[in-house]
Amino acid sequence: MTDSEFRSGFAVLVGRPNVGKSTLINAIVGEKIAIVADKPQTTRNRILGVAAGQNYQLVLVDTPGIHRPHHLLGESMVQTAIAAIEETEAILLVVDATETPGPGDRYVAEFLGKTQTPAFCVVNKADLLPADGATRAMEQYARLAEFKAVVAVSALTGQGVPELVASIVSLLPPGPMYFPAGTVTDQPASFIAAETVREKLIALTEEEVPHSIAVEVQEMAKRPNGMLIIRCQIYVERASQRGIILGAGGMRLKEAGRLAREDLEKLFGDRIYLELWVKVKPDWRNQQRDLKDLGYR
Repeated sequence: MTDSEFRSGFAVLVGRPNVGKSTLINAIVGEKIAIVADKPQTTRNRILGVAAGQNYQLVLVDTPGIHRPHHLLGESMVQTAIAAIEETEAILLVVDATETPGPGDRYVAEFLGKTQTPAFCVVNKADLLPADGATRAMEQYARLAEFKAVVAVSALTGQGVPELVASIVSLLPPGPMYFPAGTVTDQPASFIAAETVREKLIALTEEEVPHSIAVEVQEMAKRPNGMLIIRCQIYVERASQRGIILGAGGMRLKEAGRLAREDLEKLFGDRIYLELWVKVKPDWRNQQRDLKDLGYR
């Protein structure tokens, strides 16, 4: 294979929750396609991000964090992550440089021993440590499994990201473009709209409430005046959670809507009218039919 040959392939990001997988995929793609939050188990679906260069197209698979599930939604999330490991050119085990390897990291690393796919250990959040601290973190995580390489990066600042991409691309075989030029994700606009609303609600709520939130786009249409109308139904599991999301006088929901609208207008390039409702759907995370209706397989 010569350097002029076009290369393409898939790389899957795995790791325990809240290590920065979504932030890393956004950094590699160069656009925000996956929501991020400082709360674990934010990502619930398999999301594809497409990064392209002159001679390559790298398709990155962002997965839910692998964890020990406590409900049907959690089981679905873990199965989604494990299934994504198959038939990829590279696996990126993303870990947190600011923490020492723990049971969660070892639990995830166990899955890497069951595949012949080259695996990179990506030690994220290296910007939060001095150089010697990042080096120690890399040495500790290197013991978890047999890695192709251990790389320190900062998904937030971009430190080490180009070098990581170059290493992955070097493993890609000659192949076609899987997506048209300019594509950055496989997700439809309605999914991105729902996830953006959920991201803002996660940021504005605490404790168990963020994990109980689901968002469904019920209408998304362009008006003749050019305005994009988006109507979303927000689901929670208990009436008390509905009150928390609404906030005093409905102000928390209004703030979430304002923040989501601003992000979506930048992303879609349209003026947006965003309407949000909140409804109680009891114990939806443990109801097979509800999970299916909400797109969690």
